[in-house]
Amino acid sequence: MARLLIVDDAVFMRKMLCDMVAGHHEVCGEASDGIDAIEKYKELKPDIVTMDITMPHMHGIEAMRQILEYDSNAKVLICSAIGHRQKVLEAMKTGASDFVVKPFQKEQILDAITRLV
Repeated sequence: MARLLIVDDAVFMRKMLCDMVAGHHEVCGEASDGIDAIEKYKELKPDIVTMDITMPHMHGIEAMRQILEYDSNAKVLICSAIGHRQKVLEAMKTGASDFVVKPFQKEQILDAITRLV
């Protein structure tokens, strides 16, 4: 069972991800923007971070970059809309462990997490 930090500016998306992983993994925290994600990562030290790309204050790629500078072994699963294909490619080049495209199904999320554990 992995400990997850779920990062997305949309409350409904965080809730949906929490519901999808319930019973399979532990959600140890949530963040609504990149700045909060970095702080929560340092505080909670999760096994995996699910990271949206487009968020206020600091986008997900920059937050991931800073998390990876803090912990080069961090595992970040990018969860982004298909319209952000270039951003997903940029995220992978920056160090993302994997990605899933929104909208996604429960099985896709669980499979991606299993690959990272």
